[in-house]
Amino acid sequence: MPDNQRSNVVPTPSPIAPRLLTVPEVARLLRLKPKTIYALVAARLSAPAFGWAAPSASSRPTCYVGFTKPSGVTGDLVAARRYKGAWWVDFHWEHQRGPLVGTRQRFRLKSPVNSKRGADEYERVLRARLFDGMPLDGSDPKVKSIPTFAAFADEFLSSYVRANNKPSVQKEKKCVFALHLTPRFGPMRLDLVREREIERFKAESLDKGVSAKRLKNILAVLSKMLHYAEEVAVIERAPRVRMPKIAPVKSDFLSDDEYARLRDAVKQHTERFAMIVVAGETGLCKGEILGLEWGDIDFVAKTLTVRRSVWRELRNESHVGAPKSGRDRKIPMTHRLIAALRAHRHLRAERVFCNEDGSELTPGTMEVTLRTACRRAGLRQIGWHVLRHSFGSTLAQRGASPKSIQELMGHSDVSTTMRYMHLAPSHHREAISLLDDDAQRSSVALGT
Repeated sequence: MPDNQRSNVVPTPSPIAPRLLTVPEVARLLRLKPKTIYALVAARLSAPAFGWAAPSASSRPTCYVGFTKPSGVTGDLVAARRYKGAWWVDFHWEHQRGPLVGTRQRFRLKSPVNSKRGADEYERVLRARLFDGMPLDGSDPKVKSIPTFAAFADEFLSSYVRANNKPSVQKEKKCVFALHLTPRFGPMRLDLVREREIERFKAESLDKGVSAKRLKNILAVLSKMLHYAEEVAVIERAPRVRMPKIAPVKSDFLSDDEYARLRDAVKQHTERFAMIVVAGETGLCKGEILGLEWGDIDFVAKTLTVRRSVWRELRNESHVGAPKSGRDRKIPMTHRLIAALRAHRHLRAERVFCNEDGSELTPGTMEVTLRTACRRAGLRQIGWHVLRHSFGSTLAQRGASPKSIQELMGHSDVSTTMRYMHLAPSHHREAISLLDDDAQRSSVALGT
């Protein structure tokens, strides 16, 4: 190259030598007009290098521009599209500066000038601001940064979970995030937690020995958080979370004979006897038994009102919350329950079941009480929830309606109550008997 031409060459700012293309070639490649190339260069969206190629025998000197694709641009540089009569800008950007460095974000914005040229200019302005690490105009709610999974999980626990869940459920969800979800998804941006990543997490959890039932509970927490993120407009759409299929859970319960043996094993101890009868003949769960007070018992009306549930942390800190389904419920008392509570009545404290000094019982003390009673009765070891299941199954066997069982046990959904209804075969016989009654009426009408 002659010296007079070499002196006009501008060195390339990028350490990687760009591929030299003519301006028309660049324009055709990017579907832009040649003057737009110079506008892009002015916006510092490329690493340009100008020069003059040496003339050949068959061509004139040609102006070249070395145009390298910016690292922050993926896909087509032009993203102006017409949709329903309006021009939109739609492109992806990989951040190289600022707090979102290394993350890839999609921008879909309506052009303030409804024309192809206006959309191109709007895109140029947006890309220039992103290249400089400057925030875009916050007037459009879609232009926002997406938090990481770990950051939004902390917000979810401190806001939604704290405001809408009982302390026991809050603790359980904190454990789910700490042990399972945050270690797996924590560094990821929240909108990148999609169906593919969730399916991988499911496979990894099963390989680690997590049971299908436990995995279903974990995924339920994950799904709730992602849908909450959609509700508060942090992400555009929550992914679909497919729950693993698990075998139907068979509830353990005591037969009438086993329940009688359990009562006989503790009949010499009035408090233990009353505690077991309360569980077996009202369906209260362990926390509701701990929270039962004498003011909740009406010996005249023969009813017991469930108003609270007590839950304790590992540090022995008690919390009082709402009972099952979050509503009070009134349960009629049996004659045996009334007699047991009258025999146990004391003035040590407001709580029906407490220690000798009036202090609260702990869940551990209740478990020891039940294990001792089972051992003396010669029964298998059970938990207090088995007595609750026994209450529901006994009602179903005696012909109680699903609605009555639901209200007495405090189920928020009748589908939970239906697990007991297979124990009531009389309902099937009553249904078929309706056909027999109809057939008999028809025979009488026909005189046969």
